[in-house]
Order: sequence, then structure tokens, then C-alpha cells
Amino acid sequence: MTAIRKGFVPLFIIIVVVLAGTGCLGREAPASPDKAPPALLIDYHRTGGFAGVDDHLLLFDNGAGLISTRSITREFQLNNSELQRLDLIFRQAGFASLEDAYTSPRGGDDFMAYRITFGNKTVVTEDTVVPFTLQSVIRELNAIITSRSTPDLAPALLANMRT
Repeated sequence: MTAIRKGFVPLFIIIVVVLAGTGCLGREAPASPDKAPPALLIDYHRTGGFAGVDDHLLLFDNGAGLISTRSITREFQLNNSELQRLDLIFRQAGFASLEDAYTSPRGGDDFMAYRITFGNKTVVTEDTVVPFTLQSVIRELNAIITSRSTPDLAPALLANMRT
């Protein structure tokens, strides 16, 4: 019996060394040098209006996006040409040189309020005082929310055709 125990001890030591070398003893493997996580490109929030809209759009530099409304939260992906189009729209609007706030002193409950962050710049405005150059940016961001927040009807239509 002691001979078995003597043979077991070296085998046990070998198993522990092998397991330790493969990281199976609870040690975390060293972090691999992956790419940096995507950076936030656009943060757009529109609120207000007669219906009480509360829409939020986050878009990252890799094209990944997230839309959150009162009724849904949905992920989506923009392709490179869509990202380039957005960049062009922001540059043509002179977004970086806009003032930080365009608001009306009279306010209004039925007005839409907008907060747009692009890069390191944030602009806040509302319906009655949106600068002309910013209108194309808001129109494009609203179009993204509308087009990407509606469900894809193709699978539902196909399912109905099969029954």
C-alpha cells in the first residue's frame, strides 16, 4: 500500500504542475492585447412634444448602435457608408463650431428638445430655435431612430404566407 502512495505523490505533483501551467487552478489568463473598445460617436436624445417622446440613440465608431424609446430598446448596425454619410452631415453642419445651447426663454411643453453629442461637443436646442445648419443633423438622426426602431416585418410576412 505504501508503494502505491509513493507512486501517487509524484503523479499528484505532476498533475498539479500541469494544471497550474494551463490556468485551471483559478488563475485568470493574461489579457490578450485586443483592440480598444469602440468609442461613442454620437449620443442623441430627443424629448417632449405632445405625445411625450423620449428617444435616445447611441452610436459607436464601429457602427454599433442602440435605440431606446418609451416602448422598445433595440440594437442595430450601420455600415461604413452610413457612418461616412453621418460624418459628412455633421461636418457640413459645422457642428464643432456651433454654440453649446440654442434655447428659447419662453419654452413650451409641446416643443421637442434635443441634446446632441458628437465627439467632444454637445449642443442643446429645441424646436423653435434650431439653427438652420443643425436641421439636417436632427433630420438624419430622427430618420435613424424611425427606421431602426420599427420591427423588421419580412419574417412576420413570411410566416403569415406559410400558414
